[in-house]
Amino acid sequence: MEATIPPDWARRVAGYEPDGGPSGADWLRLMPGLVGDALDRWQLTVTGAAMTGWTALVLPVEQDGVPLVLKVVWPHTKSRQEHLALRLWDGEGAVRLIAALPSTGTLLLERLDARRSLDGDGRSGGRSPGAVDTETACAIAGGLLRRLHRPAPPQLLALADVLGPLLDRMPTDPRVPRRVTVRVRSLAAELVARADPAVMLHTDLHYGNVLAGGREPWLAIDPKPLAGHPGYEVQPLLRNRFDELGTGPALRWSVRHRLELVAEAMGVDVEEARAWSIVHTGVQLLGCADAPADASRQMALLKALDD
Repeated sequence: MEATIPPDWARRVAGYEPDGGPSGADWLRLMPGLVGDALDRWQLTVTGAAMTGWTALVLPVEQDGVPLVLKVVWPHTKSRQEHLALRLWDGEGAVRLIAALPSTGTLLLERLDARRSLDGDGRSGGRSPGAVDTETACAIAGGLLRRLHRPAPPQLLALADVLGPLLDRMPTDPRVPRRVTVRVRSLAAELVARADPAVMLHTDLHYGNVLAGGREPWLAIDPKPLAGHPGYEVQPLLRNRFDELGTGPALRWSVRHRLELVAEAMGVDVEEARAWSIVHTGVQLLGCADAPADASRQMALLKALDD
């Protein structure tokens, strides 16, 4: 079976501007060669249809009868050190890395059940009746994050270095209210100045990035690793499954309740987690230029966290 690139996904990726590597369009032209090289190098056979994420093509494959997945990622800043984190975790709480070609963003991984995530049916791209209830999901995800935290290797990109340019952009972005800019930049400066020993962070562990496994019930996938404070990791679990949070006073209560559940499971002080979540939410606002609904949700989350 040959690998087929989904056309809708290819059209979206073709619009990506370079971010430390080729543009999405240039990378797509390289894609057939990257996939073919990996299949030959690791003696893989494609066994099913391609799956896609925002920046990656994932193919179910077999190697000597063992089911695996081949992941080919558009090279960009956030993905650059995925292989490093997976290698250091070595399957403890995360999908196991079998082999990697870091220069091309090509990873060979153990196969998990893409049909079962904490968010339900992973193939549908949204929550389904199979989703794990929110309280249990928060406990599972928080427990995984706690297992993934370990001393950060010196070559890992630092959270403070990533935040710096983003925070510098905030005052010049008219879509970010001035009061938000002042609050987030001030709080970020205070948090970074404390200079806690950095741990290795996943940074993008939301409910859809926890899949069912064979050797463990649940395992993390798709890290965007950084070195920093673990409190920064809570926010994806607050902003996802947002419709379950309610509105008005119920929204504030639900956000704080999730925050407490995740922080407890992670072993992180809840006030530290809240402060870092405010900063993380402010940074998320910068990515909502063409998504007013997302911006509205981020502002609602920010208010619930900071009131």
